[in-house]
Amino acid sequence: MIPASVRYFYRAVVRQGAFAVTLAFLATLAVAQEDPKGGGQAASASSMSGGMAHMAGHMYMTTLRPLQPGDKAKADAIVVAAKEAMAPYTDYHKALDDGFHIFLPNIPQPQYHFTKNENGREAFTHFDPLKPTSLLYTKTADGGYKLVGAMYTDRVTANEDELNERIPLSIAHWHQHVNFCKAPAGHGAEYFGHDAKFGLMGSIHTKEACDAAGGTFLPHVFGWMVHVYPYETDAAKVWSTGDDDAGHDNMDHSAMPGMEMK
Repeated sequence: MIPASVRYFYRAVVRQGAFAVTLAFLATLAVAQEDPKGGGQAASASSMSGGMAHMAGHMYMTTLRPLQPGDKAKADAIVVAAKEAMAPYTDYHKALDDGFHIFLPNIPQPQYHFTKNENGREAFTHFDPLKPTSLLYTKTADGGYKLVGAMYTDRVTANEDELNERIPLSIAHWHQHVNFCKAPAGHGAEYFGHDAKFGLMGSIHTKEACDAAGGTFLPHVFGWMVHVYPYETDAAKVWSTGDDDAGHDNMDHSAMPGMEMK
């Protein structure tokens, strides 16, 4: 039996034009590999099994570009700004008081997103590193939350040159959820489980297969996103793109205000 909270969540996700929903607890850990069909990267299925393995067909990551003069300094400045933006919110209660909302606090997740819709809407048109869309926390043993990072976003229609203007693609991987097949009426259970057919855990990841199954194909779900972990001392982990021993999971995503399904 699928819990009511999960059913409610997924109904929100699959609505065309959903405004402030996320795919956090459906995300999975993955390694990036070259996508033979494009310049970006697709998530690897090598470490997945069952329905989770199908996530490989539903994740697009930008390819690292050659380092250009000024890229490192620009990225370093964003890390400093992110740390400044995060500083008031070491106590997660302050984040709640300032309008950040925890997504699915009662659903176990490796990382929790505290999202401020206002910041997400502003990110739709311009980039302010002092206003991340989400603050990233891990759960503590006493039931509280530890601040570990921030998430920045951009609109789904942004091209990679625009992303590069915000945060250099020589430093960070931006990513999107793609190839979402919305299930036809009466097939909602097929979003879940090892034999999932629809959604971001589903085996369907082309328009042709989705049409044949009677579904509705969405090339993109929400928009671009990137995580930063400014407290890390290892430079490789500051813009981490995978799970590691610090509890990072860059495929756990929060609300993308203003980023409609296209």
